[in-house]
Amino acid sequence: MSMRTVDWTTLRRRSQESVDEGLRERKKRLMRQQLSDTATEMFLERGFDSVRVAEIAQACGVSEKTVFNYFPTKESLLLDLGEATMESLRTTLTDPELSPVEATLAILAQELEGITSWIAAQADLGQAKAALMRFGMLIRSTPSLVAYQRDMTDRLVAAAAEILAERTGLNTDDPEPQITATALMGLWPIQFQALHRHLGHDLTPDQLHQAITADVRRAARLIDAGLTTLELATPGEPR
Repeated sequence: MSMRTVDWTTLRRRSQESVDEGLRERKKRLMRQQLSDTATEMFLERGFDSVRVAEIAQACGVSEKTVFNYFPTKESLLLDLGEATMESLRTTLTDPELSPVEATLAILAQELEGITSWIAAQADLGQAKAALMRFGMLIRSTPSLVAYQRDMTDRLVAAAAEILAERTGLNTDDPEPQITATALMGLWPIQFQALHRHLGHDLTPDQLHQAITADVRRAARLIDAGLTTLELATPGEPR
């Protein structure tokens, strides 16, 4: 069954749509969305390495140069939600009212809500779950996508460490913000692994959301006690 019968649009809409955007910004967002959705469908149908960027451009009625104006690499056409996570870190992890773990869980919850809402919006839940499983398998089986995802994780860790250092008065290179950022970003693989595991069960979207959230919170509890000591760290003193 063709992946083109799966609507990928709503999966991205929650994080990218802005009520305040103008016509020009909306046109740019929709073009970016079309390029990424089309690429996703083609990659799932034929495999990542079997699809050329020129073919994606042709399917969207634009030039190859236009594709690269929106996406710097072929890999970013598929793994395009990392930037949304980066923006969420900059707006949520900086909130002094939230602990680092609380802020991270809030971001993960929003992203999970986008996924489970997307599943619920599909006409065929089984097909939607199968598509997500194929999406994950495609990433895990493609070396360039694994490398790209690793690089994005490194960027997220660096951004989180910088934010945490500013919150505590430490230097970004100090061990406390570095290990804290690494631990917090480690919750993303936990959520993705839980998603992959629970997709194979006969769960409604709400039940899927609850099961994944429970797994993520179990992992978060293990690191929460250690992370609270970051707020007590004093620059220049033995710790």
